[in-house]
Amino acid sequence: MSKLVIVESPAKAKTIKKFLGGDFDVKASMGHVRDLYPSRLSVDVNKDFEPKYTVIKGKEKLVAELTSLVKKADDVYLATDPDREGEAISWHLATILGLDVDKVKRVKFNEINQKCVTTEIAHPSTIDMDLVNAQQARRILDRLVGYMLSPFVSQKIRRGLSAGRVQSVAVRLIVDREEEINAFVPEEFWTIEAKLSAPPSRKVFKAVFYGDETGKVDIKTAEQTQFYLDRLDGAEYSVEKIKKGVRKRMSQPPFTTSTMQQDASHRLGFTAQRTMRTAQELYEGVDVQGIGSVGLITYMRTDSRRISEESRAAGAKYIGETYGPHYLPEKPRYFSAAAGAQDGHEAIRPTMPELTPERVKGSLTGDQYRLYELIWKRFIASLMAPCVQDTVKVDIRAAKPGETGTYCMFGVSGYSVRFPGYTVLYDDRGEDESETDLPDLAEGRELRFKGLDGLQHFTQPPARYTEASLIKKMEETGIGRPSTYASIISTITSKEYVAREKKSLKPTELGVVVTDLLRSKFPKIVNTKFTAGMETELDEVEEGKLDYVKMLHEFYDDFSETLDRARDSMKGVKLELKSDVTDIPCDKCGRMMVVKVGRFGKFLACPGYPECKNTKPFIEKKNARCPVCGGDVVSKKTKRGYTFYGCSNYPTCNFMTWDTPTDEKCPKCGSSLFKSRGGLVKCYNEGCGYEKKAGRGKKKAADNSENEE
Repeated sequence: MSKLVIVESPAKAKTIKKFLGGDFDVKASMGHVRDLYPSRLSVDVNKDFEPKYTVIKGKEKLVAELTSLVKKADDVYLATDPDREGEAISWHLATILGLDVDKVKRVKFNEINQKCVTTEIAHPSTIDMDLVNAQQARRILDRLVGYMLSPFVSQKIRRGLSAGRVQSVAVRLIVDREEEINAFVPEEFWTIEAKLSAPPSRKVFKAVFYGDETGKVDIKTAEQTQFYLDRLDGAEYSVEKIKKGVRKRMSQPPFTTSTMQQDASHRLGFTAQRTMRTAQELYEGVDVQGIGSVGLITYMRTDSRRISEESRAAGAKYIGETYGPHYLPEKPRYFSAAAGAQDGHEAIRPTMPELTPERVKGSLTGDQYRLYELIWKRFIASLMAPCVQDTVKVDIRAAKPGETGTYCMFGVSGYSVRFPGYTVLYDDRGEDESETDLPDLAEGRELRFKGLDGLQHFTQPPARYTEASLIKKMEETGIGRPSTYASIISTITSKEYVAREKKSLKPTELGVVVTDLLRSKFPKIVNTKFTAGMETELDEVEEGKLDYVKMLHEFYDDFSETLDRARDSMKGVKLELKSDVTDIPCDKCGRMMVVKVGRFGKFLACPGYPECKNTKPFIEKKNARCPVCGGDVVSKKTKRGYTFYGCSNYPTCNFMTWDTPTDEKCPKCGSSLFKSRGGLVKCYNEGCGYEKKAGRGKKKAADNSENEE
């Protein structure tokens, strides 16, 4: 008897094949095999939004191969990912392979190990059409918005632009934050810090002024600060009151998709896309020395915080054997689901807690190891006892000798660790500058004065979003779902609506103009509450509580009317981007040419069209000078679309390189430096030879000997 199992990826197929043995043939569909027709709406709005599907270009041969295998198989199992997207892939596969959608065997692996795989194969279910309809509804919604709104935006701003249902809201969040920053008016405030010690200890600690005999005082000006500095001249300091306590710091729950992306960003510097790509590899399976191919983590698209009792027991066993039973809590901790969570899968955890990061390190890539270590430590820490801290809060009185009615009060707080608990493995406390390590103090004790400082401060505007904080905001407001965060951020940056500045996300001029247009003409599309409401309705479709066709009608009827009104109100209106206007005059009429986008990319055009139809190739200048003749370095493309860099004075100057020009100048000769794909930064000025590793200081000079590390 032959049995066929269809999964998405070759890595997953290889791992599952190992567990199932020779009776099973395991093949990969390489993701989706069918989708809406490209380059057209592919949704019949007059027939209850009937979608028009086709086999994805390039998948025809694969589909033919799978069809042949299905005909030969006695049993077919569809084992795509256990979420909406995976359910839809299984449905598409069943449909195009001629399988009975109502009877085909559907299996879902939350983790890919021997027990889970064999158990699920032995107890298959059927395709969940509620999940399929939820995915179809999302796909149709996004197609309606993208294919109907994008042409309008392109016509009014710049050719080739797109507008997405969820991406546009994410851009608005970033634009709104930038507007908050620009509108922010800083307010001045001051602090006074006393440097003190408690002999015989030589340790100096800082206490902060908080009031005087009248009560709490907020210091706003330099004059007010000087008044108190004068009052404190010659003052003596003593401990007025000590309040001691004990607090417990509890560990965080295991990762959800959102918290994993946030922590990977903070701790590892990973983008959301890089995190999800690496997590997918860990889930699908890697070859571990001595074990073979095995999935190291559970399914990585989840908003759940729960874990299985089996994994809890395995984790507790590891903790007891490694750290001792006192590192286990008195009672096991259970984490409740967050508000609005679907809770469809377990939290992200290691499939085998006994496989420590160090044990598998030699079998993993650098990214895989670092992310697995983060997931493993977070999971084990979530099962451990809390960190117990002794806290102390000290009030310090400062008064001049002989003066009893006037005094100033200072405060300082600190803590010491009584029992490290989970922090022995995973310290998530961060730095708290308001707390310090204090010497042994007692009430009434005289302190030694070491110095006094008046410090000026200004209130700070809200910080720009980073990937981590944007994901947190999207999760809090209900925009998107765990599986979509990475693709949302990737889309808005690749479309140049948002630019990265180090780790921050800043709206481009294009992003601001598009957002302003959508806010004025399509307020619902970029409204966070409306978009979150749509996500809730998609959840209700998934739960079988809402008919997806009814949902689509309610959205589309209002959306199409709004689009018609916008078209009528903006007839003949064109929004220009300031950044599109260049300093290059038109050869025919003298107007300053503007940047346009055509089928083959950017080009320069005269704004006097149709009277003047002059165009020129667009050449992007880089902030670098040609090392041969001193001309501008410009970005160019080969006929196949590969980018290289050359001199703007071509053909007089033939300089070209595949290396990327940088903003840096050579410390030896002042020429522009270029960065190779291998990470080497070089000077191309003949006779110089300066080189260094990217991100490091000056290394090598003229002799072209081996690169120093």
